[in-house]
Amino acid sequence: MAQGDSPELTRLYEDFEAENLIPLWTRIDDLMPTHPRPAAVAHVWRWSTLHPLARRAGDLVPVGRGGERRAIALANPGLPGRPYISPTLWAAIQYLGPKEAAPEHRHAQNAFRFVVEGEGVWTVVDGDPVRMSRGDFLLTPGWRFHGHHNETDRPMAWIDGLDIPLTHYVDAGFFEFGSERVTDRATPDFSRSERLWCHPGLRPLSGLRDTVSSPIGAYRWEHTDAALTQQLLLEEEGHPATVEQGHAAVRYTNPTTGGDVMPTIRAEFHRLRAGTELPVRREVGSSVFQVFEGSGRAVLNGQEHQLTKGDLFVVPSWVSWTLRADEQFDLFRFSDAPVMERLHFDRTHFERTHSEGDQR
Repeated sequence: MAQGDSPELTRLYEDFEAENLIPLWTRIDDLMPTHPRPAAVAHVWRWSTLHPLARRAGDLVPVGRGGERRAIALANPGLPGRPYISPTLWAAIQYLGPKEAAPEHRHAQNAFRFVVEGEGVWTVVDGDPVRMSRGDFLLTPGWRFHGHHNETDRPMAWIDGLDIPLTHYVDAGFFEFGSERVTDRATPDFSRSERLWCHPGLRPLSGLRDTVSSPIGAYRWEHTDAALTQQLLLEEEGHPATVEQGHAAVRYTNPTTGGDVMPTIRAEFHRLRAGTELPVRREVGSSVFQVFEGSGRAVLNGQEHQLTKGDLFVVPSWVSWTLRADEQFDLFRFSDAPVMERLHFDRTHFERTHSEGDQR
């Protein structure tokens, strides 16, 4: 209601409210803005702060049935009360102590793990033990039983990424407890899924059916590193290989379709040569970055942040961002891009000072 409304109009609005009705003309700016206006904000979490807090949790909080995981969610300051890094994505640091095991469970939500440092943990996905090592990207697609076990005398921490907020908002979540202990405590160097699928350009004839999520349990750092190194070497030799000058990047893919590893999450790895600065851009959808190695700066909504190994930051929808590398700068990135593209909501706008911005 607005001051000056007639008694009849005031009564109409009161009757709307009594019947749980809201007229569009009073809310159109909120419902149909001229561009995305996210409640989530760009934010940086420091590994130097996160890791000690996770270690303290390791000393005080047991792993087992009930809490299930010692996972600490990164909560976006613009989404108070919610353990979400963005409206569609969850990110957490998970910590497993020496000789500990996290019990098995499964859920509809898609999940992955990325290891910025440490060795000695195996995640067991549907009975397949998968080694977790520095730089590895590991998948747990929806509705797969999974648990973790640490075979060393040292703790280990990594980041988890899931589509928990999206699954929550569309009321699609399911959860089921599994074994109290992991179903296979073997510690092979390579999982069965890798032995079957990870041979360049070769697809097993026993796996010709396309799958919604990638059948590969682990994407190993040595392959990621080699691919990025070769892109920059080819660029030096004058061949088109990088996405931008000084910017090598790869996308983790599902070998059965060539598409994203999971239906709701895209994962990439980016390497910037020292001195490289990316064009400022805005994108529909949320992205989360973690610095794997090196140092540089992220400019988020015009604010500059110095970044070092392990630091994480979120870029909400339509927030401007760019990266600048002080030295070779390696970053892991995940996003909700598959959802935005499938719904045809995806849009990118580049802001350039030397030429007119473009949009695609």
